[in-house]
Amino acid sequence: MKKARILFVEQVITPYLKETHMSKIGRFLPQGIQERGKEIRTFMPRFGNINERRNQLHEVIRLSGMNLIINDADHPLIIKVASIQQARMQIYFIDNEDLFHRKFTIKDKAGKFYEDNDDRTIFFSRGVIETVKKLGWGPDIIHCHGWMSVLVPLYVKRAFKDNPLFTDAKVIYSLYDDDFKETFRDSFEKKLKLPGITAKDVKYYKEPNYVNLTKAAIDYSDAIIIGSDKVNPELLEYVSQKKKVVLEYNHDEKYVDAYNEFYNSLLGKK
Repeated sequence: MKKARILFVEQVITPYLKETHMSKIGRFLPQGIQERGKEIRTFMPRFGNINERRNQLHEVIRLSGMNLIINDADHPLIIKVASIQQARMQIYFIDNEDLFHRKFTIKDKAGKFYEDNDDRTIFFSRGVIETVKKLGWGPDIIHCHGWMSVLVPLYVKRAFKDNPLFTDAKVIYSLYDDDFKETFRDSFEKKLKLPGITAKDVKYYKEPNYVNLTKAAIDYSDAIIIGSDKVNPELLEYVSQKKKVVLEYNHDEKYVDAYNEFYNSLLGKK
């Protein structure tokens, strides 16, 4: 019997970045799901403050070499990989010199939100999908963590809905306490568009702040997981209005079992 395939699109994973609630889930959830008999692939951005030598990242030449065009600018897509040996797990890193080679993640040394975080979000989301296409690896479930994965649900359900790798994929979006107060640039709505995405699809991107970006991700997801005990109340209310399938916040050490059962229920398995 074919193993269910789970694609994890993570914003942060420890030990590559500092340990937080989200980065620990990024590290231990994929391992736990793999140990429960599912096939996994895990992606994150290759932020510039990740030590490549210490973490033994190396470029995957056969997956690299594509250019993604954002707002008429060509951005080479570089794919790197590293292994967490004790977990027998590989992590794929989406990299680009212009967008990710800086010493911090989403804010500079002075705490200023990077102006091009909008382009970085587009590049990361598209980069994951294009790499999965190159791998020829069709996921049954795509589980997104962190706002840098916020466009994946839209792209999967609209721009790539006719690609056989993604046609039947279920998308889950996890909600965390990862709010930011800044707003993406006005050009975001135009830049994110791909064939298959209509004017109606981009209504929430006209004012691209954290809440609106997340509302759009909720709209295009099949299910929602409450990943933190402190999630923006407006988003929780929105989820309840949309009547989405929801896994409530689980602070138990056995949360991996709860997530695994949730995946099985979405796939129609007991």
